[in-house]
Amino acid sequence: MFFSVKELELRKVHFNVTFPLGEIEYFDPGLRQVSPLDAEGAAELLGNTLGEIRVQGRLTVTMEADCDRCLESARYPVESSFDMFYRPAAPAHTHRPAEEVEIDEGEVELAFYQGGGLELKDILREHILLSMPMQRICSETCLGICPQCGQNRNLAPCGCQTRSGDD
Repeated sequence: MFFSVKELELRKVHFNVTFPLGEIEYFDPGLRQVSPLDAEGAAELLGNTLGEIRVQGRLTVTMEADCDRCLESARYPVESSFDMFYRPAAPAHTHRPAEEVEIDEGEVELAFYQGGGLELKDILREHILLSMPMQRICSETCLGICPQCGQNRNLAPCGCQTRSGDD
């Protein structure tokens, strides 16, 4: 679903969509969508701005990734609300290539779009990636794999002696 600036000038656009498995690419080969992604909300062009778009909504999906400790698959349900602001990107010719541009504190919360609008899939992908934990583990009690023999210590103890090394 594409939110066109021209359409948003006329009215607020509501959405209630379901994306099946594999419809959204996540740029992370270890991250897999294992349930349909349900999203609902609205997009609107904010008045008295230079084309700023606000997209609010709620999404629900279950993602799967390999545990960072034991390398087994783990599921991560994502159910959250989002409220995102997008401003048109400044044309490339307005700044010299090496010129640094200072932004104020309010602009840190903004994202930018180019062209005539925004794609809903891009917004949802960004929100899901930001909602995933930095360290993806299957459980807080995960023991991981043995660094010596490679045995998953959640399944069975390996019997290797752990040596304290000189750091």
